[in-house]
Amino acid sequence: MNKMKLYLLLFICGLEIISCKSIEKKSDETRSDKPNIIVILSDDMGYSDIGCYGGEIQTPNLDKLASNGVRFTQFYNSARCCPTRASLLTGLYPHQTGVGKMLNDQGEDGYRGDLNNNCVTMAQVLKPAGYATYCIGKWHVTPHPKINEEYSTHNWPLQRGFDNFYGIITGAVSFWDPATLTRQNKMITIKNDPEYQPNEPYHFTDAISDNTVKYIEEADDSKPFFMYVAYTAAHWPMHARQRDIKKYDGVYDKGYDAIRQARYKKMQELGLINANAKLSPTVGNWDKVKDKEFEVELMKTYAAMVDQMDQGIGRIVKALKDKGQLDNTLIVFMQDNGGCAEAIPWLDNGCHGPRSKLAKVKPIHDDSMHYEFLAPAQTRDGRQVMFSGTMPGPDDTYFSYGKGWANVSNTPFREYKHWVHEGGISTPLIMHWPKGIKGKNELKKAPGHIVDIMATCVDVSGAKYPENYKNSSIKPMEGKSLMPIIKGDSMEREYIIWEHGGNRALRMGNWKIVAKGGKGKWELYNLEVDRSELNNLADVFPDRLKRMTDKFEVEAYRTNIFPWPSKKK
Repeated sequence: MNKMKLYLLLFICGLEIISCKSIEKKSDETRSDKPNIIVILSDDMGYSDIGCYGGEIQTPNLDKLASNGVRFTQFYNSARCCPTRASLLTGLYPHQTGVGKMLNDQGEDGYRGDLNNNCVTMAQVLKPAGYATYCIGKWHVTPHPKINEEYSTHNWPLQRGFDNFYGIITGAVSFWDPATLTRQNKMITIKNDPEYQPNEPYHFTDAISDNTVKYIEEADDSKPFFMYVAYTAAHWPMHARQRDIKKYDGVYDKGYDAIRQARYKKMQELGLINANAKLSPTVGNWDKVKDKEFEVELMKTYAAMVDQMDQGIGRIVKALKDKGQLDNTLIVFMQDNGGCAEAIPWLDNGCHGPRSKLAKVKPIHDDSMHYEFLAPAQTRDGRQVMFSGTMPGPDDTYFSYGKGWANVSNTPFREYKHWVHEGGISTPLIMHWPKGIKGKNELKKAPGHIVDIMATCVDVSGAKYPENYKNSSIKPMEGKSLMPIIKGDSMEREYIIWEHGGNRALRMGNWKIVAKGGKGKWELYNLEVDRSELNNLADVFPDRLKRMTDKFEVEAYRTNIFPWPSKKK
């Protein structure tokens, strides 16, 4: 009898051990089913800049992600830095978040210049689903901190669901000494940062990449992570390392049109645009450029900035691979707007002429916070910043690459950042996830928008998008998960809407209406045959134009585009 009791006891204990192991295994499987998610956003780049979208810039790491994943050919952003970031982070149209334009309060709910409480970020949604959350790079969805004034951190990353933050609160900073540099909730300088001291001269692009790698290496393997990696490359100023600029010697010597034609041909060969797609007119006459050496150097520096970012993405991929997590990490890459035609002379602070004739100014102490984000007058060690009379790249220069090269970046489309013609809102979208995306090197031609990234993250993570958050009602997601498209299914979408600075557009199916400025006349295009928007059909199809403008009016009120700030009326 005693033996039977002993056998029974051993049998029961064995069942309990098996049961515990089963639970433990199930827990591991639950973790492995949740992918890591890395959303990468670059700044002020055109549709055709990277190699896998037609460009001559060396981007082997992005190209490899594309060849082992999918690329979207008709994906869109919201035309400018702040609105795109607000929309991407929340899954809403930018005006619904309060960031319809830039970061100043213009008196209407869609234009407060600060994320409102009726939206949640991807970090706030994914964190309750067990994700560790990281933000690295450019924030730019809350007002700029001002020198000698108290500033509020209420909408800084840690207050918006992120566990860790390294980056800048504002935009358009020097890459060699970025303004508003912050770790967690504390503004720092490159010299007094206790966690990151590079072996070579500091550059913000490398700092973003290196800190992302650092976070990956330190991440707890027992839980998935979400990382929002927001580069400032290739936004002006044109700042890059000389070794990377040197790689592009001779590449741009033939000027704008030669590069546009080469990209146009490559894009057709890659299937990114239709074989019969037309190339929009080239902007700028290379034969009439007076200082070709300087103009070439601008584009070489721009290419170097993109190249440097791609190198950093390669290090991020390697860090994932070294931890055995690359296969179950969803990597998403896109851009915040089209190529930028803004000219830096409007920022001119009068620093002209040879450096030898410029007086040195008082240095800025290594521990002093740096607030000058638009055209700083000097470097930290006391050299005046140059806006002409020298070549781009070093820390005491401040240039943009200009309209001619922006037109090259946006090949084959019209217009630029700020406008909502295709050149201003078209972005590459690369998605790489070996465990979840079975197709390789596939092109997806269904239209999509950055509001879809939130919905996609919710879909693949199993997170729940809230109806209420911290006693505030949350607006429903505007986007749709992209996973059905990736798996080969169709996705019904009634429309996509845009507005920025009075520029406005609506896409329904293959048809798009678009206008410049609040009082600009509506244009109508069939994007299936005319994505470069060269043949305005507004007078040919007045009924269709009327239906679409009426739809814009309705949705503009629903999404807080209307009412416009009073100065636009």
